[in-house]
Amino acid sequence: MLAEQQLANTRQRMAAIDTPNQVLGRTQSIGCVAVEITQKCNLDCTLCYLSENSQQVHDIPIEEVYRRLDDALEQFGAGTHVQITGGDPTLRKHSELVAIVRYARQLGLFPALFTNGIGATRALLEQLAAAGLADVSFHVDTTQRRKGYGSENDLNDIRREYLERAAGLGLMVIFNTTVHRDNFDELPQLIRFFRDHADLIGLVSFNLQAETGRGEWGSRAIEVSKTTVRRQIEIAADGALPWDVVRVGHIKCHDYMPTLVCNGRIHAAIDSPDIFARLLEAAPSLGSDRHLSKAALIRAYGTAFLTHPGTWWPALRYFSGLLKRMGGDYVRSRGRVHQLTFFIQNFMDANSLDHERIDTCSFMVMTADGPVSMCEHNANRDQYILKPLEVKSASGGVIHYVPLDEVKRGLKRAAALPASNPTLQSSAEAL
Repeated sequence: MLAEQQLANTRQRMAAIDTPNQVLGRTQSIGCVAVEITQKCNLDCTLCYLSENSQQVHDIPIEEVYRRLDDALEQFGAGTHVQITGGDPTLRKHSELVAIVRYARQLGLFPALFTNGIGATRALLEQLAAAGLADVSFHVDTTQRRKGYGSENDLNDIRREYLERAAGLGLMVIFNTTVHRDNFDELPQLIRFFRDHADLIGLVSFNLQAETGRGEWGSRAIEVSKTTVRRQIEIAADGALPWDVVRVGHIKCHDYMPTLVCNGRIHAAIDSPDIFARLLEAAPSLGSDRHLSKAALIRAYGTAFLTHPGTWWPALRYFSGLLKRMGGDYVRSRGRVHQLTFFIQNFMDANSLDHERIDTCSFMVMTADGPVSMCEHNANRDQYILKPLEVKSASGGVIHYVPLDEVKRGLKRAAALPASNPTLQSSAEAL
């Protein structure tokens, strides 16, 4: 009953943008949530979403991390994908990081490590995998200004190294790339790299440049958009892709494109929104676990088709179309097919938040006050990370968490100044 209520709550929240092929409210109550376990990072990206204060902020107590994971379970249910992130989460004490992943998995959540990879050693990944880590997402791109790597093609050496570190651990490997004017033309070549390693990579995410946080490059160039990034992916796929078949959240926020890679070619996994909508109705459990094996997916889809006669004719059309599109490649590859999902995230600039998009957000951050839209959180980060907390300890006592060593002195000074920094003033009032 709780799961049904969580889906109903999401369906109500998504009412303004609901369509029959909308995943949220049908199979999932949220796309994913982030739990930030540190604000510190060992890089300073040109498009960083952190604030100028982040590097000095103390890590929140592990009891507060557990409470936020509990809150994620209560709000969105078992099977929710949780990003263990920051900052870079590998900068937290490793014993605590492992404990956090274990706790999340014991709750029935799917924890993912979101990291730049510098501190994600093979030994650490082995510990995390044993604790229940489901995914590891590596952020690698030219905004990081890694010494000796001037292009996305150069950075493929690092990507290969990271793939080797994660190999054989049972983790879904994800790569995150921030798209900006200087790497936009490199995207087709980069996508071919992902295609050629589809046996090791499950999902690639392209995050469009946004003017938020402490990033120094500001808003994106006009040539960088959801539409143009779609086109760059299609260049690598040698043809058009049906982008609007699967909806996850607001259409202005995300594009979600599940594909099959066969014989070195990219094929859309499903090309009909009507068939996908029928599948959502026939087999809602499919959308709650993207870690299903190919065999498990085939069994689940087969069962859904067989038990719902209304899907038989659309299913026949779907499979005949798929066979027509990739039959020759399937034969030439001797049946070797790999799943590879493309995801485009269109984050908003801090000074131009769209309230409809915030209200129907599919990607939230768990804060002391509950889930908050990622775009809203990044636009007002200090309001959340500079807030002192009282946290219940494991022994039943109270931990008084103060984010900065000088927070009281600094906030008192801010309170005496004109209202130029409302974020700090609101935190001062909290004291």
